[in-house]
Amino acid sequence: MNDIYGQTGIEYVFEPYLKGKNGIKQIDMSVDGSIANEYIEEEAIAGSSVVLTLDANLQRITEQALENTINGIRSGEYGKKYEADAGAIVVMDVNSGDVLAMASYPDFDPNSFVGGINQDVWKAYNAKENRVPLMNRAIAGAYAPGSTFKMVTAITALQTGEVSIKEKVNDTGVYPKGHNPRCWMYTQYHRGHGYLNITQAIEKSCNYFFYEMGSRVGIDRLDEYVSAFGLGSKTGIELTNESAGSVASPALSKTKGETWTIGYTLNASIGQGDNNFTPIQMARYISTLVNGGKQVYPTIVKSILNADGTEVSRDEIQKNTNERIGEAPKKDDIEISEENLKAVLEGMKGVTENGGTAYRIFKNFNIEIGGKTGSAQTGVSTNAWFAGFAPYDNPEIAVIVIIENRWSRNNGMLCCKRSYSRILWNECRKYK
Repeated sequence: MNDIYGQTGIEYVFEPYLKGKNGIKQIDMSVDGSIANEYIEEEAIAGSSVVLTLDANLQRITEQALENTINGIRSGEYGKKYEADAGAIVVMDVNSGDVLAMASYPDFDPNSFVGGINQDVWKAYNAKENRVPLMNRAIAGAYAPGSTFKMVTAITALQTGEVSIKEKVNDTGVYPKGHNPRCWMYTQYHRGHGYLNITQAIEKSCNYFFYEMGSRVGIDRLDEYVSAFGLGSKTGIELTNESAGSVASPALSKTKGETWTIGYTLNASIGQGDNNFTPIQMARYISTLVNGGKQVYPTIVKSILNADGTEVSRDEIQKNTNERIGEAPKKDDIEISEENLKAVLEGMKGVTENGGTAYRIFKNFNIEIGGKTGSAQTGVSTNAWFAGFAPYDNPEIAVIVIIENRWSRNNGMLCCKRSYSRILWNECRKYK
């Protein structure tokens, strides 16, 4: 939770409320140096209390789950050893946007900065080999979302009428357009998924299906929905150093001296290319989705209580936040038909049931949830995602997990899902 501590985080944003106001005491001295009289000329005003949305117990469990999982990957607890070295988790109330827990690994001890940080400790915190623990990956780490992006492509295709919930596409393994990309099923098993509708395509995470959807809708319409979900733009959470990320687009490619081709569109449709989003953006995206398109904005501040017992208005809190870190763009609610939303969410439920890509981890889970696995290539490395919500029938929380990197696709997904399982298993039963 790096940026929550210290003058680079919430203390900086709310310093006008936290610092209070100094008072003035008048002291009269006699000629022999003794105090003859003293009185308060101006009363000191105590600082306000900033009440956070964090659940202390869930925060503790989240931090432990993330660290334990990454260490377990490195030690071979889940099979072969891999050099996983960093990650982040965001747990958010899907209705209010309240951040209930947020963890970034590796982390640091904020007490190191009390009284001035030791030079050797400072160097260690900033050393590349230590993965720079001063970076809060939950809000500042921008990653390709991989298959967790496929719900955006699905909603775009459904809402624009390019596919119906009943139409089936035959995944033969190798997509016959652009650079002839392969479905992951073909890469691993030398065959396609066969005929799938959109719900089944989400459940099985079929690349071929979503290549076809990307080809049908085109990059412009796809990017409209990407932007509508708040991906590729700051959420406005009350912390400094939030990254906006980036959205794959012809305009962005042009700035890099690249010419947009159909291949770029195909990559973008499965969450690759220049699509790079933060975990906090992904939490907002999942929350907005399960709310049927109603926009949700992450916040880490529950309230601000003045010393006199009054409460600062939400409008004033927002005004102060905008002045300190800049105003994040507001989005209109997204129009999603009930039928289309049900088809997509049922696909996410199928991910954890019915033999979906996360079924092996969640098959005995005592809470019905919806989710989506994802892996994204970053050079020779692979980052692994899990994006989910619970309970399925009445969503209350979204959980986003990202773990960096340097291991095989399946093992990376497994570790993400284990992190997610531990958090839900310990805390989500109270929502049942």
